[in-house]
Amino acid sequence: MVRSDALQGFLDAAFVAYDQCAQDLRARESITHIFATLEAPQPSRPDIGKRLPVCRRYLEEAFAVETGRTALDVFIERFKALEPSLEWKWRPTYDDTASENFLMSHANTMIIGPGGFEDRRDVWFGASLMAPNVRYPDHDHAPEETYLVLSDGEFLHGDSGWFSPGIGGSFYNPPGIRHAMRSGDKPLFAFWALLPDQTKQ
Repeated sequence: MVRSDALQGFLDAAFVAYDQCAQDLRARESITHIFATLEAPQPSRPDIGKRLPVCRRYLEEAFAVETGRTALDVFIERFKALEPSLEWKWRPTYDDTASENFLMSHANTMIIGPGGFEDRRDVWFGASLMAPNVRYPDHDHAPEETYLVLSDGEFLHGDSGWFSPGIGGSFYNPPGIRHAMRSGDKPLFAFWALLPDQTKQ
């Protein structure tokens, strides 16, 4: 089985970007395991491309961010090439920790994972976009997760309080930790990689 050039190019750039930006030892172990797993491609789902209104309004602004780092610039360009083939969705459930404008002001895409462009269960790799002044709801999940942030914005996990990783910032969410994010005056754009199977090889 052979991946499309667009997806393989994106994954190659993603590995370099995460390798340069992820400093937490647990994140690096998780990312190493994820990309080793991704060496074996799985079937893709063609013709699923779908943008939500928030994407049409804010994706180009998110893509235009000045990172100051070649690896991140290449990562964004490779994602731009792949993005028309991806399906963006709203988060179907949320609570009162979300801002009132949350539903129509955010979008998530599963690049690799359940229902994603490459449909598989052993790795989840996706991206989130939020319009300005939006708060994502508090949530948690069993898989550990490593973020790579490509915009301004703030995050919290556990009892950390709100913090700003900055463009190119990366942080690790242990399994089950409560976390959330919020945008300021600009769109928030971030990638996340989850490892559903916590058993390290």
